[in-house]
Formats: sequence, C-alpha cells, structure tokens
Amino acid sequence: MNLRSIHQRHFLLTAGMILISFLMLGVSFLALTYRFAVRETKNTLDTNAVFIANVTTMFLEQGFDMEDLQTHDAFAYLSSTANAEVVICDENGAILYSDEPENMEERPQRRQVPFRVLRGIDDDGYQTMSDLGIYGHSKFVVAMPIVYQQQVAGYVFVTASTENLTRMWRSFGVIFGFTAAAVLIIAWFSCYFSTRQQIQPLRDLTDIINRFGMGEYDLRAEEKQSSEEVEQLARAFNVMADSIASAEQRRQEFVANISHELKTPMTTISGFTDGILDGTIPPAQQRECLQVVSEETRRLSRLVRRMLDMSQLSAREQEVLCQSQFNITETFAQVLISLERKITSRGLDVDAQFPDQDVMVWGDPDAITQVCYNLLDNAIKFAEPGSFLGVSIQPKGNKAWISVRDKGETIPPEELSMIFDRFHKSDRSRSLDKEGVGLGLYIVKTILNNHKETITVTSEDGITEFRFSLTLAE
Repeated sequence: MNLRSIHQRHFLLTAGMILISFLMLGVSFLALTYRFAVRETKNTLDTNAVFIANVTTMFLEQGFDMEDLQTHDAFAYLSSTANAEVVICDENGAILYSDEPENMEERPQRRQVPFRVLRGIDDDGYQTMSDLGIYGHSKFVVAMPIVYQQQVAGYVFVTASTENLTRMWRSFGVIFGFTAAAVLIIAWFSCYFSTRQQIQPLRDLTDIINRFGMGEYDLRAEEKQSSEEVEQLARAFNVMADSIASAEQRRQEFVANISHELKTPMTTISGFTDGILDGTIPPAQQRECLQVVSEETRRLSRLVRRMLDMSQLSAREQEVLCQSQFNITETFAQVLISLERKITSRGLDVDAQFPDQDVMVWGDPDAITQVCYNLLDNAIKFAEPGSFLGVSIQPKGNKAWISVRDKGETIPPEELSMIFDRFHKSDRSRSLDKEGVGLGLYIVKTILNNHKETITVTSEDGITEFRFSLTLAE
C-alpha cells in the first residue's frame, strides 16, 4: 500500500484509533463481565451448597444414613432447582449422590473424590476451579462440609460449567467483529469523501504548477478554496507565479535590450570599416568615419564595463558590505567638481543646499560615490540647457535624505515604476541620451538595496527629483 496518499494516511490513522478504542473497550468489558459473572456464579453456588449441606444434616438428624441420599427424591429436586450439578460424598470421598448417576456408573473409577480435594475444605468450605478428579474439565466448584453431631459426615460439591461464559465471550466477539467492520466501512467512506474534497484542489494546483513549469506563465490558481490552508497555498503560488512571470519578462527585455545596444554600435563600426576597406568612403572622409568608429567603440566599452559592474553588484547582494563612516557632504561636493565641465557645457545653475556642519553617514564610500555620480550625471543629461540642477542634503531622525533635481521633460507616470530596471530607456532618453546604456539607475537601485536603504523618484511639471536615504553615524 502506498502510504504517501493523504486518503490512505487519514484512513489508517482513523482505523487505528477506532481499533484501539474498540480493543480497550472490549478488554474492559470482558474483564468487568468476567468478574461479575464469576462473582454471581460463585455466590449462587455458595448459597446452594450451604442450603444442601443444611438439608443433608436435617436428613441425618431424622435417622437417614448417608447411603440413603442416592435414592431420596428430595435431593434430585434440590439438584434440579439449584441450576447446578450436585455431588455429595462421605468423609472419605466416596460419592454417595450425583445428579449424573449414569455418567458416574460408566466411569466407576471416578466414584471417589481424591483426598487432595477433601483436605482443602475447612469449616467455611472453599471456592475454586477444579475437575474434582471426576470430571474431564475444570468447573466452578463450591465445597461445603456436612456437619453432624459436631463431626464431618461428608461433603457437598456444587459445580457449574464455564460454557456459559465461553458462549457469552464468543457472542461478544461476533458482535465486536461485526460492529468494528461496520464502523471501519463507515470510516473508510467518510475519509474518502472528506479527503477527496481536500485532495482535489491540490491536484488542480499540481496540474497548474506542472503546466506553469512548461512555460504557461499566464496560469493562476483559484484563490477561493474550500479550506483556509489550500487558499493560502494558492495565494502563495500566485504571488510566486507573478514574480516568476515578471522576472521572465525582464529577462526577455534584457536580452532584447542588450541585443539592441550591441547591434547598433557594431553595425556602425562594421559599416564604416567595410566602407574604408573597399574604397566606398573616399580618403577625405575616412578620418571623420574613423572618429565615429572610435566613439562607437568607446560606447561598447562603456556597455561592457557597466554590465561587469552590474554582475558584480548582483553577486554582492547577499554579502555584507564593508561600511564605514564618511562625510556625505564632502562626497557630493567632489562629484559636483568632477562634473563641472558637463554642467558648464549645458549652462546649468547649481542650487546646492548643504548643511553647515558635516553629515557623517554609514556606508561603502566608493559605492555611494558611484550612486551620487550616476544620479548627477543622469540629471545633467536630461536637464534643459540653461535651467538648473538642484542638490540637497537634509538630516532627519536617524537618516540623511539626499535629493537630486533637474528641470526638463516630465517622465510619464507609467514609466516611473520601470525607471530603475536594467536597460530601461524611455523614448525621451533614447532621443537625447546618445551615450547611456540604461544601467546607471539600475546600479543606483542595487547599491542602495545592498545598503538596506530606499530611493524614490517623482516627476511633475517638468521637475524630476530622485531622493534616497543613508543611515546617520552616531
């Protein structure tokens, strides 16, 4: 039997509990009925033995001899009313009366009660299980002495067979067997129908998971289930499926974007190189074409370098960064100085709102420097010429909040949620950004995630602002 089935496990557990309960009840009932039956039988035999012993003493007092008991009708009457077998013997064990005279005559060697039985009888008699040396099997026996003239004149044995108890136990066993079988059948059907309702949603969910694993990423499980546990499982699967489907979509976009980013410069390089080699491009224009080839080569180099940076950041997501205290105000000032030529070339006014005192924060100084550089470089590229570039650092609570603002085109709300994705470039950026590869903001997001920090972006009325946090040092 395959014990991996929920129905089989449930049924075996239920059947085991039922059988154990029946067994305990049966043993308890048998013990109680046995003790009760034995006690009642012995009490009845004891009463009858005392009565017959007293009657026998009365007969002796009336002048009868012990040998006369065999022929006296009164003893046959007493034996029939006692609902038991009566044996009377003299003081030496010779049987004088038995309610089975025919059987006794057929077995003359058993007309004597052994001495070992007689010597165990005291004035109060005794109760035991014995064959008295005259029966072929043990019976309930109550023995009582016959006292006449203060001497033991004989003994009365009143016996009862154990067949009644045996029949009772056999009947009980039959009833127990039929009842247990009926209960087990009912339990089996109950387990079958109850577990079927539990198993069917799991089978449906298994089928969905198998089909999902084969690439049907649009499948989702029904969250309204018959049980709370299965409903939670279906909900968890749907969350996982949404995450996997989203990751698969990003993977496909990643492959498409990187193919596009690699194909464009390589096509340009190949075209100009072939034109120079086959003479299509005249010598007077070759220098200009070689300048384009050089720019596209540097663009490919930047793309590869950014991809390496992205790979290293992904590998470090689970690592503990080497954090230290550093002055974020000084870091931002150095980045602004390094970008001074770009800022001047676009005619931007810098609005820097830095606190008078140093702002010490925790983090990886090199990584945070890259965050500042990427955000400022991005803002410079997309700011309108002659507009402004805003930078602010504001300590608040246990965090330092840093923001970078620029004035340019408003980013559509549907693109704000994708702006930190790998290789994501809006239509605006594709037309204006000739050098970017769509990895700068993804690297920013990854670095801040590794620092357990947050970054947000808003874009309204042409003002786009990136705002991120860093933990203040004590």
